[in-house]
Amino acid sequence: MRRRIDPRVVLGIVILSAIFLTALLAPVLAPHDPYELGIPYLKPSAEHPLGTNDIGQDILSELIYGTRISLLIGVVSALAVTITGTVLGLLSGYFGGWVDRVITQITNVAMALPSLPLTIILVAFLNASVWNVILAICITAWTSTARIIRSRVKQIRELPYIRIERTMGANPFYIMFRHILPNLGDIVFIRAVLSVGSAMLTEASLSFLGLGVIGQKSWGGILHYAFFRNGIINGAYWWYVPPILCISLSVLGSLLLSYRSRPKRKKEGGTHAGN
Repeated sequence: MRRRIDPRVVLGIVILSAIFLTALLAPVLAPHDPYELGIPYLKPSAEHPLGTNDIGQDILSELIYGTRISLLIGVVSALAVTITGTVLGLLSGYFGGWVDRVITQITNVAMALPSLPLTIILVAFLNASVWNVILAICITAWTSTARIIRSRVKQIRELPYIRIERTMGANPFYIMFRHILPNLGDIVFIRAVLSVGSAMLTEASLSFLGLGVIGQKSWGGILHYAFFRNGIINGAYWWYVPPILCISLSVLGSLLLSYRSRPKRKKEGGTHAGN
């Protein structure tokens, strides 16, 4: 039988594909230069579909170009977080002993610290740049992936074929990356996809607080200026609502795409033997 495609996954793919294409085709899609000054606080019109901000910059163009920074930080942070968490989880779960104790203690300490306040502190002491924001996110976001991977690896390493490999003296790293890692594909995929949305949300939070990438457009940066330059007080909904929707859609898209690897529940019931 042909496998049924989950409509939630399709919707997630559509949302994330639209975001990727918007970032890729920003120079083509943007109707104006996002840094060009004009008449401030223009309401949405044919020339400026989302109006202008307090210094006359076209908000739709800002939004389109802002997709690039938000998406870059989200994807690169997710890759780094997933790789770090997966490697540490593999080492901890497979070797056990003092390796497991050291990595577990580091993970527990890192999880005990509130991630967003710690990220804010790290970014505040680093120079404002894309890579420093990514570094700050990675330092605080790998722990849950490491713990989930560790738990699964501990189960897999006790399977008969893994125990046979170990008895035959196979290299531990060969066993981990050749036999165990392929069995973690679904977990790694889910963690990676969810990390994209989480990183984009964290970047938006940092930019809203004024700790984002200076001089470059991002969704959180648009919200920052809309709030601190009284766009909300002045009722300029065309300034602050669109970035909120974009951030929400990207998080929703990553959440929906994560359903691709989630197992379906077996239906209960069926025929029962009689007495």
